[in-house]
Amino acid sequence: MAVFRVLLASLLISLLVLDFVHADMTSDNAPKIDCKSRCQERCSLSSRPNLCHRACETCCARCNCVPPGTYGNYDKCPCYANLTTHGGRRKCP
Repeated sequence: MAVFRVLLASLLISLLVLDFVHADMTSDNAPKIDCKSRCQERCSLSSRPNLCHRACETCCARCNCVPPGTYGNYDKCPCYANLTTHGGRRKCP
């Protein structure tokens, strides 16, 4: 029984240490981009610019990236491409 407790305690401690290491490695050290100017470029050809800007800036704030160009290029920013609405459609323009 004592061996089981020691094994369980060492397992919990190692999981805790791994969690701290993972949290330290994934801390967001990347500088924030200028979402307003990037979204202005992204939405420059949109037929509904206000809607486009609002959605783009929300996505940019969450992902800290905006794909280049006015359409497509989602492979450059996977987080931006994977955000969806409640209906399952792409949230980000």
